[in-house]
Amino acid sequence: MPVSMSDVARHAGVSQRTVSNVVNNYVHVSPQTRARVEASLRELGYRPNVVARQLRSGRSGTITLALPGLRERYFADLAEAVIDRARGLGLRVLIETTGGDRTREIDLLRGGGDQLTDGVILSALTLGPDDDRLERADYPLVLISDREYHGPLDHVGIPNREAAAAAVHHLAESGRTRIALLGAGKHSEYSYSLRRQGFDEALAEAGLTLDPALGLAGVWTRDEGERLMTDLLHSGAALPDAIFGMNDSIALGAMRALVRAGIRIPEQVMLIGFDDIAEARYSTPSLSTIALSRDGLAASALELLSEQFEGDLGDRPAQHRRTGFELKVRESTSIR
Repeated sequence: MPVSMSDVARHAGVSQRTVSNVVNNYVHVSPQTRARVEASLRELGYRPNVVARQLRSGRSGTITLALPGLRERYFADLAEAVIDRARGLGLRVLIETTGGDRTREIDLLRGGGDQLTDGVILSALTLGPDDDRLERADYPLVLISDREYHGPLDHVGIPNREAAAAAVHHLAESGRTRIALLGAGKHSEYSYSLRRQGFDEALAEAGLTLDPALGLAGVWTRDEGERLMTDLLHSGAALPDAIFGMNDSIALGAMRALVRAGIRIPEQVMLIGFDDIAEARYSTPSLSTIALSRDGLAASALELLSEQFEGDLGDRPAQHRRTGFELKVRESTSIR
């Protein structure tokens, strides 16, 4: 006879709801309780009956993850985190790309995308405060965005301002005073504005200002980072002693130009990025960066989506969560 959740609950000495939370990988379970339940699951050989769960719920067991695209490594890594976490919940993930197109994002928000899955996790670039008044979809939807959001949708946010400030504090505390900003301008309005706020606040707290010649405007790509840094080196302007890249891709492009020019990193120029993509760990030198918790982002989004599956969308108040971040100090800012 198959092992049931109630069997596991009795064995572990917890409620069946707690077992369900552990099986569904919800985050709000204490480590000690989770360990005890997981030990009982292994010992009893519990296997979730995904098909039965879907038949009872009337759901397909598939969700949509809508991303701006997959060429940027950050979004590919986020997709992998959501897929891994969803697999543990017995869910399949359909990936859809919007190209960061406002019309497509609003279609998904309103439910005009001919949605056939059980719900949507939408990573949006263009939705702003004025869009809070738009009629929302009648299916479960969780918004992931860079903006600081308090609107009517469940939302998981990224601490852009605080994380950027932490990166700049690290450079200033390392004794650097001539800090360049790589990727200034409006690459993505909300992520740029918040990271720029953090950059400016940290400079001010350190008693520093940004030299206008070191506010390097460009899109956040490797090619652009290499071009911007090459142009700066050829301009004859005084070299910065540190660079904050708005993301890892543009920072890695700048690193290539600096290394090619014989500039020593970090002795002459420290360099730090944002996102902690895989390439940051394996560059030469390895790139210091801000590591966002993609696993935490995926877990929170899926937990909020699961809560919507279980409740009445009209009666349930929106929830707003934020992920954590970690300053990863690697070779590009570490002088031994």
